[in-house]
Amino acid sequence: MTIEAVNPATGETIKTYRENTPAEIHDIIKGVDEAFHSWRHTALTERAPLVKNIAGVLRDNREEYALLATREMGKPITESRAEVEKCAWVCDYYADNAAVFLQPEVVETDASKSYVTFQPLGVVLAVMPWNFPFWQLFRFAAPAVMAGNTIVMKHSSNVPGCALAIEDIFHKAGFPTGIFRTLLVGSSRVAELIEHSLIRAVTLTGSVPAGKAVAAKAGAVAKKTVLELGGSDPYVILEDADLEATITTCVTSRLINSGQTCIAAKRFVVVEPLRERFEALFVEQMCARKMGDPLEEDTIVGPQARHDLRNELHQQVQDSIEQGATCLLGGRIPESKGAYYPPTVLTGVTKGMPAYEEELFGPVAAIIPVKDEKEAIRVANDTLFGLGAAVFTRDVERGERIAATELEAGCCFVNAFVKSDPRLPFGGIKESGYGRELSSYGIREFVNVKTVYVV
Repeated sequence: MTIEAVNPATGETIKTYRENTPAEIHDIIKGVDEAFHSWRHTALTERAPLVKNIAGVLRDNREEYALLATREMGKPITESRAEVEKCAWVCDYYADNAAVFLQPEVVETDASKSYVTFQPLGVVLAVMPWNFPFWQLFRFAAPAVMAGNTIVMKHSSNVPGCALAIEDIFHKAGFPTGIFRTLLVGSSRVAELIEHSLIRAVTLTGSVPAGKAVAAKAGAVAKKTVLELGGSDPYVILEDADLEATITTCVTSRLINSGQTCIAAKRFVVVEPLRERFEALFVEQMCARKMGDPLEEDTIVGPQARHDLRNELHQQVQDSIEQGATCLLGGRIPESKGAYYPPTVLTGVTKGMPAYEEELFGPVAAIIPVKDEKEAIRVANDTLFGLGAAVFTRDVERGERIAATELEAGCCFVNAFVKSDPRLPFGGIKESGYGRELSSYGIREFVNVKTVYVV
């Protein structure tokens, strides 16, 4: 069996890779488990310089890794560079802060000494997506290895070059053999990987169906999981919002990674007094964003990662239009080669339409008119997803109240687009998954929270 990397901007095959055999898979996992039994006893002061080295390798080879990501999944090159730099940031962050996050916590009891300590679990299986081929892995891996775990990764099959490059980054950074290994296998092999006796836990970033399948399999063998799944982030635009600044923020969020991010703005819940002006200015700004060759410095929207994904997105758009939505911009597949889809704006979106109910994983904005704040909050929460949300208003106290107590999501922002930050926990609720990555919460997901009681 082989895995093929295809450039979505041209449709050309970049390289073909051979899948790992069952025997190779077992040997790799066994080697990572053997490495764990040594790695777990290394001091944090020994781990931190190696994780710092990863940051150095990433920065020293930024252009190489950025180009690889752009060629394999179509990300605009400027965003690929930013992704590599963000990976370096998260490595620096955990190298600097893990010792504090993992410090034993003393608890006063009847014992002469009692405390909670945080010990690594073992080999963690990481099932990773293509949309941020470096960031999604390193935001998990940096805390996981600092906590003393080791990792095997099954990456998305359309970014095999990135997958192998990540393993090489650990090697270049000076890590002992076996701390991190890449498996080149298809998604049909994930279930057997979870069942492997040496795998102790699983993390997945991906679609809701993939997350449910992983959770079911891991639950059947009683293994810890962290899931970061899809999102259909609502952005609530209230009547007192600074409209021009708001629209710039909204358009930027909708088009990050050519619209292919779980926390991109997707549903724009706009109160009626602003609707007409919002639509006009929103379309104007969406039109101004260049779609084209992702290797060109001024490109904002590159191709979708695969043709099948582009076609699924188009079908969602067409189905929404057939059900009554109005297309203000885009909505047509370009005649040029490549998996491109233009910036698209739908308005008059209502309950039951794909643009209302489903995640639109591409540069498509759904405008949902509402009469007031109360209805806006109801509509924003009327979704199976709960990853991110934002609210826009000049009244910051009002916005903070809505973000903190009204919006149902794991990450809620006021007058800004939703983004991940190593210093803050990241994750969702409802069908957007469970568990948290990043911050002190992320590093404690894959540890044994152990009670020690001494008489």
